[in-house]
Amino acid sequence: MLAVARTLIARDLLLAWRRRADVGVALLFFVIVASLFPLGVGAEPNQLRAIAPGVIWVAALLSALLSLGRLFAADHADGTLEQLMLGAAPLGVVAAAKTVAHWLVSGLPLVVIAPVIALQYDVERSLYGVLALSLLLGTPVLSFIGGIGAALTLGLRGGGVLLALLILPLYVPVLVLGAGAVDAASAGLAATGQLLVLAAFLIVAAVFAPWAAAIALRVSVE
Repeated sequence: MLAVARTLIARDLLLAWRRRADVGVALLFFVIVASLFPLGVGAEPNQLRAIAPGVIWVAALLSALLSLGRLFAADHADGTLEQLMLGAAPLGVVAAAKTVAHWLVSGLPLVVIAPVIALQYDVERSLYGVLALSLLLGTPVLSFIGGIGAALTLGLRGGGVLLALLILPLYVPVLVLGAGAVDAASAGLAATGQLLVLAAFLIVAAVFAPWAAAIALRVSVE
């Protein structure tokens, strides 16, 4: 199963490299959304520092949502998904591998570029590590939860709107904890509690979400 997962991840990364423009759209969206707020609210440093964690996290959430529609759609359109469902590997492993590949393409770049975005908000450099760590723990949860929604809405007309309605309420705890960790650190408090809860969310999502997505895929395809 590990060999199958590695092969699927490598395949999806290769396909993403061939469609670099689609991948770049989500990253560019994140940069643009996060960069517009300083222009809209003004250049007052204290105000910018106060809104920075929430703005960066909301931009990351919307960027992840933007790319979720392509998680299973291409394989479903060309028949690859049906072949994977008939293969020897459990469908949950297939869903997990595709979700990990999705995060590597759409989530990991956000973690890397977030400290650069934080410069626009005059965020203290001591907070960059907490911001990056919160995104590193939280963005995979967004991908795993989003994978369930992408599987449920696969092939539906207007699936993008329905996908947003289904998963945005589930994203709220991750958003609150991720932004709250940076807020706590900026106030001189320990952010360990929020980060540990995010880590627990990640473990639970990584264990159970792929199998829920597999069930949803079978329902959608059949």
